[in-house]
Amino acid sequence: MTVTVPVPCRIVVCRDCCCGSPKVTGVDHAAQTERLRAAAPVRVSDCLDVCEHANVIVVQPSAEGRAAGARPVWLGLVNDPDATEDIVAWTRAGGPGVAPRPDILDLYAITPPRRRTAS
Repeated sequence: MTVTVPVPCRIVVCRDCCCGSPKVTGVDHAAQTERLRAAAPVRVSDCLDVCEHANVIVVQPSAEGRAAGARPVWLGLVNDPDATEDIVAWTRAGGPGVAPRPDILDLYAITPPRRRTAS
């Protein structure tokens, strides 16, 4: 009998030229990354090209969430420990496509650079 383990949602944390750097003051970037890592697998990324929104975190849906049609959720200006805790709680509840995004995280939602249209 094969036991399948569900693929959890995953988190991508930008840590390059702006995000995770001293340019964003008052944030313990290492502690933020470790706190997120306690909730879900975390991948640290080079620049995600949305520096004006540093610190950027992308919550990728689990296999179940993706099957439900969920797409990655991009969050910017995540520079407050409470926002990090809201992301932790959401990912533990299942994340995109599984658990409703907390209203407070709507304040952090940004459009990924590849989906932007030229003005």
